[in-house]
Amino acid sequence: MAHLSRRSFVVSGAATGLTASSAGAQAAYPSQTIRLVVPYAPGGGSDFTGRLVAQKLQEMGAGYNLIVDNKPGAAGMLGTEIVARAPADGYTLLYADVAHGINPAVYSKARYDPVKNFVPITLVGASPQVLVAHPSFPANSLKELLAMPRDQLQKIAVGTPGQGSGPHLTYELLRTKVGLDLVHVPYKGGGPALNDAINGQIPLVMNAMAPVMPHLQSGKLKALAIATAERHPRLPDVQTYAESAPGVVVYNWYGFLAPAGTPPAVTSKLAADISRVLLLPDVKEKFDAAFLDPMPQGSVEMARFLDGEVRQWKAVAVETGISLD
Repeated sequence: MAHLSRRSFVVSGAATGLTASSAGAQAAYPSQTIRLVVPYAPGGGSDFTGRLVAQKLQEMGAGYNLIVDNKPGAAGMLGTEIVARAPADGYTLLYADVAHGINPAVYSKARYDPVKNFVPITLVGASPQVLVAHPSFPANSLKELLAMPRDQLQKIAVGTPGQGSGPHLTYELLRTKVGLDLVHVPYKGGGPALNDAINGQIPLVMNAMAPVMPHLQSGKLKALAIATAERHPRLPDVQTYAESAPGVVVYNWYGFLAPAGTPPAVTSKLAADISRVLLLPDVKEKFDAAFLDPMPQGSVEMARFLDGEVRQWKAVAVETGISLD
């Protein structure tokens, strides 16, 4: 994936200048209800952020009427396939996350191409992956963890929210880069894994920054490393993965996609209007409270980012032989 620093997470001119498309085409859109498919159950990060942006689009007074349609199933592939097969008219959109690039790499049953079957609209926000440990764990950083004897490392367990999840693939990427060979324990969700770490039943857990931060702030867990390109202002004393494992920069990201063939005038208008929403003070405040960093905005930026994601996870799947069918 692209190595993005927090300083590069700015609103790009490519997004804010997208209103140069045909005024007539833009004026005609939207003229009916837009279906925003969230490929997960209500209540998670995708649902929260997707609904927030949808609500603010409606409040803009630009004719938007959006219905959020939760379509969970098959690790997000069910809802994603629905959008891939939908009419390319801008009235069915996908609210995607990191699984969009991972799933086709580890599931041969994915009946869509994450790039060819979609048109990028814009990225929205992201939460970097963090390696956390119980406070009693002897290592205090990834560097110290890697310095532990190999035979000892091979007995240490690391929990993730599940097989094929972003944290799981982040661990596999780390393993390919530096040979960190731990015992992977896939849980049914990030919450149970974090609870077990807090209770001392598992020493290490990998998950996104958003769910782990409350436990770091309370002192129930400690952070060993964060998968950003440079030190994060929220955790300035925590080393990056890249300091010990160059190239390991991973975020749980969110963004909008449309079916391939959607008119550029439509996607350009959506990108520009979503960018306006993301600049609203209350939206920025809610994203910040949820430990989400802003992301580069616009279709060009998202296309570049998504291409890097797809390439990275495909390479990890090939090198590790991971197949979850």
